[in-house]
Amino acid sequence: MATSRGLFGTSLARKYWMALTGLFLCSFLAIHLLGNLPLLTGNQEAFNAYAHFMTTFPLIKAVSYLLYGSIVLHSVDGLVLAYQNKKARPEGYKAYNGAANANWSSRNMALLGILTLLFILVHMKSFWFEMHFGPWEDRMDVNGNKDLYTLTVGAFESLWYSLFYVLCMLGLGFHLWHGFASAFQTMGWSHPRYTPVIKALGYGFAVLVPATFASIPLYILLN
Repeated sequence: MATSRGLFGTSLARKYWMALTGLFLCSFLAIHLLGNLPLLTGNQEAFNAYAHFMTTFPLIKAVSYLLYGSIVLHSVDGLVLAYQNKKARPEGYKAYNGAANANWSSRNMALLGILTLLFILVHMKSFWFEMHFGPWEDRMDVNGNKDLYTLTVGAFESLWYSLFYVLCMLGLGFHLWHGFASAFQTMGWSHPRYTPVIKALGYGFAVLVPATFASIPLYILLN
């Protein structure tokens, strides 16, 4: 029991798992973005082939369970840490000028995380659930793959869904703005020479990845 609590129950352990799962989820975001780029070129067959590969290749299917577990662990640890931090704040905290020591992103990581989690749930209902459990008998492309391309384009042709998607990508960007570099620091990967590089990469990732994701529904909506 003590070992289990040491691995998962302490604040330090939760921060470590938050960092580890966060970096893993960042790697998934990069791969997922590459797979979604055919939506910007109208390449229906390439997108459907990517979706088919990601849902049928045995190794990818095994890693997907690690992905689901990482989302759950990252979310739970984040909420628990946010609650513990709020509970530990001194009475005079409201008079504290947080901007002097932390940017807006770092002070609102829990809120941004909840927005991102909400997006994941809606996104999985719209696409993941349909891909795995929806009726596909009459929705196959010329190569015999499930036509997720048409489903995705149809969803993004909805103004409210596209605006919700873009808003969530903005929230994700702010979440990554602080979280990317913070994850490396939490895991002890901090060095005067390398930390500025990691921060620069993190800022670039936080802008480029969500912005490119957000451009997909906007491109479809406007075309």
